Amino acid sequence: MKTMKLFIACAITLAVVSGSWLAAQVQTNVPDVVSGAKPATVEHIKIHGTALEGNLEGDAVDRDVIVFLPPSYQKDKKRRYPVVYALHGYSIGAEQWTHEIHVPQTIEGAFAKGGQEMIVVLPDSKTIYNGSMYSSSVTAGDFEKFIDHDVVAYMDAHYRTIPNRQSRGLVGHSMGGYGASRIGMKHPDVFGALYIMSPCCMSSMAGGGPGPADQMKERAIASEKKVAAAKSPADLAAQSPGFASAQYATAAAWAPNPKNPPLYFDLPTKDGVPQPEIAAKYAANAPLVFVDQYIGNLRQYRAIAMEVGDQDGLRFDATKLHTILDNYGIANSFEIYSGTHVSAVADRFQNHVLPFFSKNLCFTEGCR
Repeated sequence: MKTMKLFIACAITLAVVSGSWLAAQVQTNVPDVVSGAKPATVEHIKIHGTALEGNLEGDAVDRDVIVFLPPSYQKDKKRRYPVVYALHGYSIGAEQWTHEIHVPQTIEGAFAKGGQEMIVVLPDSKTIYNGSMYSSSVTAGDFEKFIDHDVVAYMDAHYRTIPNRQSRGLVGHSMGGYGASRIGMKHPDVFGALYIMSPCCMSSMAGGGPGPADQMKERAIASEKKVAAAKSPADLAAQSPGFASAQYATAAAWAPNPKNPPLYFDLPTKDGVPQPEIAAKYAANAPLVFVDQYIGNLRQYRAIAMEVGDQDGLRFDATKLHTILDNYGIANSFEIYSGTHVSAVADRFQNHVLPFFSKNLCFTEGCR
């Protein structure tokens, strides 16, 4: 029965954790407005995702991206800036993410409190099942490459960035924390500093999942029937509102199957019985499983930081990742702060995330 849990607990856990996150959104604490803070410029743009072309579930290829330009950007026309790319969590897109972290107020506050000015970019990676997992999938699209290549290349071509890895930071929260972990481990050639906030989905979830095994099997069979009856991804998404789509988001991201229309993914069970080959695919996408392959990459970062709330169930896996990096002698800061999954995210963004990048990114051209 532990094997059964291995297959489906990741999706279940994502749904459970994300459900509590949704309920906590209204309780997000907002930092006080900093006196004398100068306004940032907000631009809503579209970036074409070459990496997303031809995705089998029909997710948008031209993606919404929100760009925050620092107060001096419009005045100092010769100045170039480092860039921080901030990844949102499951169930929300870039616009909702702005309300979670209360930007531009928190960006302006960070600068007013002494932080160096930088560009902040929020790309939208929400899919038909409410989340891309920032993974590489023929079904949902290669959102990993969309972030590390398409968005970065567009910003360097259209804004006065410092086009150097030492001047690029990557941060994400929840599913975005997973994305920052995954993309960060694989692409130190693109980013120079890494900040991981309350990451989800870090382990293969062996032995996890709520409820007794017979109930898990019943849920698995019910899900299989729903998938079998769905006529299209849009049809399945309509029948699975909100976090009920989490299990399909993970399947589309981690078990894509171009020969399995109309949904083009494989579920981790068949007739309620676990499928080992699919479990292996899920496990292969768990950062705690593949981190050992990327130790050399992680050593290339100028700085790595992780954080999680003391009332957040995700703190256990975050602690494990911190311990692994410590065991390898990779410098990283780690903090368990007072809060739930989302209660302090705006405060953390203003008073911890942006100051971290202010300290650890390169703010001059020609960095090495």
